[in-house]
Amino acid sequence: MPKPWSPLSPVARKARLLAGLDEVGRGPLAGPVVAAAVVLPDDFPIDELADSKSLRPARRRLLSDLIRNHCVVGVASLPAPAIDRLNIRAASLEAMRRAILALPVVPDFALVDGRDIPPGLPCPAEAVVKGDATVAAIAAASLVAKVARDAMMVKAAGEFPGYGFEKHMGYGSPAHLAALREKGLTPLHRLSFAPCRTIAGNNLQSRVVQKRDKIKFDP
Repeated sequence: MPKPWSPLSPVARKARLLAGLDEVGRGPLAGPVVAAAVVLPDDFPIDELADSKSLRPARRRLLSDLIRNHCVVGVASLPAPAIDRLNIRAASLEAMRRAILALPVVPDFALVDGRDIPPGLPCPAEAVVKGDATVAAIAAASLVAKVARDAMMVKAAGEFPGYGFEKHMGYGSPAHLAALREKGLTPLHRLSFAPCRTIAGNNLQSRVVQKRDKIKFDP
């Protein structure tokens, strides 16, 4: 049965180029926050879309490829040092701003998942609570951002083996917390988050902090 997407607001319906905007990665202890902006063409099969959290990884990857191949897409990320410097809320908003600026076109209007509209957008915007589950363009952005971030964390697992990044994607799972206690921090860890901040109090970890800005994972 086709998903019953919520009706758009009158101003959103009038937009010729409507962008959906979402981010993933607010909660993890490690890795970047990643955002995506997506402009869906009129003929895109929106019934195939769903909130990324409700789909299996293989299905997410398939849909992300479909979106990237047939839609206008922008992706951006902010790494752990920027998250620590700005705070996670501000970093998430900045990642979304950069994602919409990464689009090869300037949209007429943007629908943003959540309660906040990122400052500095190039177009008017509307915040939609739970938009990733109710607005097709936001769901598409959520899928692209989630798949991009997961790929970055799988790559991180190769750079920093033994932490299980390819399984928990940086979230604070029991296995991740156990690895932190045993192995200490990596340059990908967010020092402003409590479990990492506790470990960072050990002076032996200072050398890790100094190297963090050199770690790059492209979305």
